[in-house]
Amino acid sequence: MIEDLTVRNMVRNHTLARASSDAAWSELRAVPEYKTDWYGRELVVVDRWYPSSRVCSACGALRDAMPLGVREWTCRCGAVHDRDLNAARNILAAGLAVAACGDGVRPARA
Repeated sequence: MIEDLTVRNMVRNHTLARASSDAAWSELRAVPEYKTDWYGRELVVVDRWYPSSRVCSACGALRDAMPLGVREWTCRCGAVHDRDLNAARNILAAGLAVAACGDGVRPARA
């Protein structure tokens, strides 16, 4: 399970442009695609608009906009989240839901 990223938009951010360009994002996606094809598996790609870092992995509450500088946050339910670990948990849960239900992963509509 991987998250679909818009590398073009990441390079436009002048603060992250060099790191984003050096990361070889196309290879990061190409290798799992190749491996899953090789072994006859399915690669689940979570939609780029899914708010994986803003959804509480404990209770499912959606937090308002969060700047990139916020690395840890506390939910209303009391759970303390590291931004990246929380996103990883949410991407795993969304991918497992797709594997079980066969439905696309999209952000919840208001």
